[in-house]
Amino acid sequence: MAIALADGISSSSVSREASEAAVRGFLESYYDTSQALSVKKSGQQVLQSVNSWLHSQTRQSPFRYEEKDRGYVCTLSALVIKSTTAHVFHVGDTRVYRLREGTLEQLTQDHRLVVSAEKSYLSRAMGVEGRLDLDYQAQRVERGDVFVLATDGIYEHVSPRVIINAVADHADDLDVAARTIAARALEQGSQDNLTVQIVRVDELPDAEAREVQQLVAELPFPPPLGPRAEIDGYRILRELQVSARSSLYLAQDGDDPVPVVLKTLSTELRADPAQVDRFLMEDWIAQRIDSAHVVRRRESGRRKTCLYNVTEFIDGQSLAQWMIDNPKPSLETVRDIVEQLARGLTAFHRQEMLHQDLRPANVMIDRTGTVKIIDLGSTRVAGVAESRGVEDTQLPGTVQYMAPEYFLGDYGTPRSDLFSLGVIAYQMLSGRLPYGAEVARVRTRSAQRRLNYRSVLDDKRDIPRWIDEVLRKATHVDPNKRYAEPSEVAYALRHPDAAWLQSQRPPLLERNPVRFWQMVSAILFVGLIIAISHLT
Repeated sequence: MAIALADGISSSSVSREASEAAVRGFLESYYDTSQALSVKKSGQQVLQSVNSWLHSQTRQSPFRYEEKDRGYVCTLSALVIKSTTAHVFHVGDTRVYRLREGTLEQLTQDHRLVVSAEKSYLSRAMGVEGRLDLDYQAQRVERGDVFVLATDGIYEHVSPRVIINAVADHADDLDVAARTIAARALEQGSQDNLTVQIVRVDELPDAEAREVQQLVAELPFPPPLGPRAEIDGYRILRELQVSARSSLYLAQDGDDPVPVVLKTLSTELRADPAQVDRFLMEDWIAQRIDSAHVVRRRESGRRKTCLYNVTEFIDGQSLAQWMIDNPKPSLETVRDIVEQLARGLTAFHRQEMLHQDLRPANVMIDRTGTVKIIDLGSTRVAGVAESRGVEDTQLPGTVQYMAPEYFLGDYGTPRSDLFSLGVIAYQMLSGRLPYGAEVARVRTRSAQRRLNYRSVLDDKRDIPRWIDEVLRKATHVDPNKRYAEPSEVAYALRHPDAAWLQSQRPPLLERNPVRFWQMVSAILFVGLIIAISHLT
């Protein structure tokens, strides 16, 4: 649920148009953002876009030669209630209050600079600058909470008690409560815009209610499958892989000659709602990621009669098998694989998704050399996680490749995926892990700080020393000291850091002994001349 309120500025003759555009732009565009994104990121992206449009309108109008507050500017407060959380976006001096158990609390802070008792002006507003400085906060919602959004024409002329009493007296009709508050402000001499919105939370979603469980109730799990078995038009050709989590089958969709992979959940896990949830989320995630380096979803468009997932068939081998077949790859080959993995991870991160289980077994290399990330069952989706309100406390990935912060009970970040990427690059070059098996054994920050990175350099491979520094940073125990983006890792593996090279530069005596002694001789000669001049 999204609510927005904007208020024009008296110094602007087009602030009404700006206010309408801001509210309409936010409400229309917010619901067009990806469901994978968190409310915070969606709201910030939309409002930044609206702000840019308002600013551009001013720059294209006669107001571009006047003061900034005479163009397409307005204040704005927006409230998004998703699951059991209220997300508040705010810029300017409109206000958002929360009324709980008879207490009215102001959630927003006015962006107004007071010069004197008679004079003040807005320090922030929509459309003033090309880039928006926006306040954001998230508040837990309880049943019975009332949110009040109001312009300064309201709150400067009515007391909190008036608002509290109006909501209490007209609990069965909040429109009447809003009109009562506005009428009271008018009686008190308000000559400004009088706008007030009141939202009451009557019900909250059940944290245990899952769309997944409803879907499972509607569709059964498929029967045991084998060669020549058919299901919804798919003909099973052969079994590809069976694991504790799932079964993979090579299948053909009708007369289509291009094979696909049909995936079913393991029989042992079908009674576990969390595992069923992960399995179905794989299909949901695959629909929303479009990258040549992430496995693609394939669907026939026919209605399913049972639960399974269908993806493209990648004709190749896993990176785990490739590493066995290529124990000493060239540095250029490793760079190419890392670059492709980085592009795949970027596709996840742009959707506010974390793969969380990046490891050689979850990477495929097809016959053309294209690298693809597979197995989306451990992926964390920010927008879905905040809808549920409850985080999965299980370790999401494979311990040898998981970032240290997971073992402290922390949630992952994009830098956690980068740790896994760094470990894979390290392993391809050395056949080892940068910390051995120690990362999974330590569960305190102090113990993690004592972990020793093992240099990737050895006598068996010709690896530049600066590459070791790149891998050291990519796999740093502290996520804040790692690279921030996948592309940074790929770039760093091709471009040595100039500052590091300068710090590692050998002394002049080693680089050019002749020049060193020439300089020493010159200095001694000058010193001798000075000494002689003093004697004479």
